[in-house]
Amino acid sequence: MSFLSIDNLKVDYVTDDGIVHALNGVSLELVQGETLGLVGETGAGKTTMAKCIMGILPKRTGKIRSGEITFEEKNLLKCSEKELQSIRGAQIAMIFQDPMTSLNPVLTVGEQIAEAVENHERCGKARAMERAEEMLELVGIPAERVHEYPHQFSGGMKQRVVIAIALACNPKMLIADEPTTALDVTIQAQVLEMMQSLKRQLNTSMLLITHDLGVVAQNCDRVAVIYAGEIVEYGTVMDVFKRMKHPYTQGLFSSIPQINADVKRLNSIPGLMLDPTLDVEGCRFCDRCKYATEECRINHPELVEIESGHSVRCFQKK
Repeated sequence: MSFLSIDNLKVDYVTDDGIVHALNGVSLELVQGETLGLVGETGAGKTTMAKCIMGILPKRTGKIRSGEITFEEKNLLKCSEKELQSIRGAQIAMIFQDPMTSLNPVLTVGEQIAEAVENHERCGKARAMERAEEMLELVGIPAERVHEYPHQFSGGMKQRVVIAIALACNPKMLIADEPTTALDVTIQAQVLEMMQSLKRQLNTSMLLITHDLGVVAQNCDRVAVIYAGEIVEYGTVMDVFKRMKHPYTQGLFSSIPQINADVKRLNSIPGLMLDPTLDVEGCRFCDRCKYATEECRINHPELVEIESGHSVRCFQKK
């Protein structure tokens, strides 16, 4: 049974250049204890979805047109700011993209972890600092570094601190927004392995946002492929990786370099992602799709289940 459900979520950004349609009817479910990968190129709407769940969409420019986000039978979009503050950190936590800018440079890492504990667990500073030391140890950093500042840590260590802050109150759900983007490959592997280990220890559910298909293959139970603000394919990792149906998903996989292939140029998906300020009647991918027909240009495909648990948004692949 899902404990986070997103239903028909539509989000716009109001800008000087026009209205940007960031999400166009996204629906997703996350089951307790599982990891769901959200894959797509830059600008597809991945981070916007995470911000909607956390209730941190920019109030001046971000507008939710429709939809529901249900977390344990509570619609997060109808919660007051006070209710959201009690949920953020304690029940749903987020690891942001760049650890370099996620930490306050004038506070020690211990103070930053302890702040989350004090806010949600109503304990004194001494107990909160003890908890900070425990969390540092949990993510593989010696407790005696609790009084050091962010500039004294490497990029990988900073990301561990960010993870410690996110997990300090044992949240039920963790949103990881490209948590390894700024890290080198060996540190990426260490951080992801640590996140999976902590997730198992704490029985935390995770929404892992990434554009790295290798990360999804190693860490996720199910995967949703998002393009131009729409989910175009959705299923288990085995469904999507072994029986991919949507032309965009196929394009993503064909663009991955093959070790045993002797080629001079990498494959790529032709064209550019649709201008998000445009209202499109047909398929949002049809201008880049080799299977596109006149039906694709006129009618908008729905996300249809083609086999148990495996859904695709395409007229040609049903």
